Order: sequence, then structure tokens, then C-alpha cells
Amino acid sequence: MREPGLLKPAVLWLLLLAPLFFSTYGFATWVTSQRSDVGTLVFGWETHMPFWAWTIVPYWSIDLLYGFSLLLPTSRHELKQHALRLLTAQVIAVSCFLIWPLRFTFERPELDGVFGWLFAVLAGFDKPFNQAPSLHIALLVILWIMYQRHSQGVWRWVVHGWFALIGISVLTTYQHHFIDLPTGALAGWVCVWLWPLEHPSPLLNARLTRDRKRWRLGVRYGLGALALVILALVLGGGWLWLLWPAVSLGLIKANYFVLGAPGFQKRADGTLTPAARWLYAPYLAAAWVNSRLWTRKHPQPDRVVDNVWLGRIPTEREQGSFKAIVDLCAELPINPQNRSYECIPVLDLIAPTPAECLQAAQAIERLRASGPLLVCCALGYSRSATAVAAWMLHSGRAATVDEALAIIRTARANVVLHPAHREALEGLAHAR
Repeated sequence: MREPGLLKPAVLWLLLLAPLFFSTYGFATWVTSQRSDVGTLVFGWETHMPFWAWTIVPYWSIDLLYGFSLLLPTSRHELKQHALRLLTAQVIAVSCFLIWPLRFTFERPELDGVFGWLFAVLAGFDKPFNQAPSLHIALLVILWIMYQRHSQGVWRWVVHGWFALIGISVLTTYQHHFIDLPTGALAGWVCVWLWPLEHPSPLLNARLTRDRKRWRLGVRYGLGALALVILALVLGGGWLWLLWPAVSLGLIKANYFVLGAPGFQKRADGTLTPAARWLYAPYLAAAWVNSRLWTRKHPQPDRVVDNVWLGRIPTEREQGSFKAIVDLCAELPINPQNRSYECIPVLDLIAPTPAECLQAAQAIERLRASGPLLVCCALGYSRSATAVAAWMLHSGRAATVDEALAIIRTARANVVLHPAHREALEGLAHAR
């Protein structure tokens, strides 16, 4: 159902965004044109890129799609988040244009007719500066998500096909070099991640942590991100792809420092938002391989008591006969395949809080009635073990923390629980 009265705020947003777009973009172009140190970043294979004059039509069409996109949201919340994404893309791109400008180097052939006129109009505004990240591609990501969200059936395929053509057109109209595309897509996904629809913005719940363990881990991820940036810039060429995992590790650092587990944007159904999947993709691949390597000698879950099992985050095949899953893993997605499922996301290598222990204990007690229940995290050694211990204490199956841990270690010998985990379990009674 569409909320009434959305036309007026949509028009107001357009009246704000459109002048801001042209004024800031034009300002950045003017500033860059006054500089004598504007460089280029071109790969050799780009000289073979064809020039297709007709693709100026899909290239220009993004302007119309930009305006009409503000009429698509069905709620004020969706409209606000979409507008904030567009605004954030403008801020990110213009800031990069001013800090690190690049220049386009290819000469277009002479054109006449309608296509020539369209290129002439474009040249009157869009100068060969302001390249990476491509604002065109950043907006493309944001608009693509909005249009496919509100299209069905054959129209969804039309949307995908046209937006893919827009993405190609930034190269075939000789408007951008290749480096502008992945950097623009990255900027677009950052905007979508910053202003999600089904979660609060990561910025709204940002709190600087006082946990020393989170600080230590955050520093390690930050150093890893810095090392990758240095390698990418020093080696250049194909090594520039290292900027993707660098951004991924930088966001992980932010999660440990200020954002917490919500920074991963894990949904109630166990999946990650599309923006999180793209931004964290290099880290997610490494984390999945790491979870398989650490548990390769003992991949199977272990039964603790009363048909409650403890193990690593399972694949669809490994879920077997389990009827329910309680998931403590913040960073890795899971497909529970219509099983009873609850996620209490906790950062890797960080102990759950007493409140999270209580939430997990209540979820285990509630969902185990469905049948065999798996409590999992990335490895099944710490976060999930703490949750099972909390359930045993909460349900009276263990009288003390030591008794609960002894039962768990008997079932799964490789469990690793540090003083912080014990402290959380000892605070369970207060949380309850």
C-alpha cells in the first residue's frame, strides 16, 4: 500500500537535489580546470574500446530516471532513504573530484545529427575532468536498486537490460576510463549501505567502543586495510583491485570501533543486505574459507543435551535433519531453508553481552520445541558455546557457569571460552 501525500515531499527532494547536483558538479569541474596537475589513469587495453554514438541515448536517460525515481517509493521512509543515498553519492563523488581529480584522454570523432547535438549539449556542461569515482555509475547503482524493487515480471528484465546498457555507455561514449566504473560502483554501494531500508542507518547507532578487545581487533583490520592501499597505489595496474578488500577491511575496522555487529546488516532471515554482500565480499570469502579450515578435522556438530547441538555455521547440505537454528554469527550469511531460525549477531572473537546471552537462551528454549536445534557461529567454538551455556543456566540444566562449561566441553572439546565469556555468563542473572 502506498502512503498518501508522497508527491509533495518527492517534489521538494527533487527541488533540493537537482540544483545541488548541477551546482556542485559544475563547481568541481571549474576548480579542476584551473589546476595544472590533473593526472590520468588509463589501462592499455582501453585504446581498443569502441565508440558507439547511439549509446549517448541511454547515457542521457539516467537524468530522467533520476527525477522519476523519487516518485517510486511507497512510504516516507523509503523516499527519505533513497534521497539520502542520492545526496550522499553527490557528496562522495564531488569530494573525490576535488581531492584526487583525473582527466579523460580520448578524443571523440566528429558527429552531426541528433547524436551530435546530444554530445554537444553534454560537452557544454560535462568537461573531461571529474572521473573517479564515476558519479554516473554511483547513481546507476542507487537507481537500479530502486527501479528493480518496484518492477515485476518482464518489466524487471527491461530494467536490468536498460541499466546494464547505461553502465556500458559510460565507456562507449568516451566519457569515462575504466577505473571510474568500479570506484563509482563502490561509492554507490556505500551509499546504499549507509541508508538501508530494513535496518537503521549504521550512523544512527554508532558508539565508540570501550572494549579493549574490539580496539585491538579494529587496529589489526585497519592496518591490513592500510597495507592493501599502499600495495595498490605502489604497484598500480591490476593491483588496484586491492582497493576493494581494503575498503572491506576498513568497514570491518569501523564495525569493531563504532558500529558493532549491525554494521554487517544481517537480516532476520540470515542473509546480508545486497550492499553488505558487495562491500564485504572479499572479507566474506576469506572468513568462509577460514571457518572451513579451522573446522576441517571436526566439521560435524556435537549434541550437548536435550537435542540441542553445537557447531559451525552450516551449508544447506549440512543442515540435515535440524528443525531449527540459532545463529550467533554476525559476519557470515546462512540460508535456513524455511527452518525455524533466529539470529543474535555478535562480532567475531567478541563475547556476547549478558543481554545477548539472555536473548540466545530464550531463543534456544523456544525453538528447540520444533525438533533438533543447531546453535552455531563461524566455528562453533566460542559465541555459540556461550549461548548454549547461557541456555543451560537459564533453564536450570546447570547450576553454575563451571558446570555448564564442563558439560559443553565434554560434548565439544575444542570450545574456547575466555574470561570475557565467563563474565557475560555470570552477568546473565542480572540481565534476566
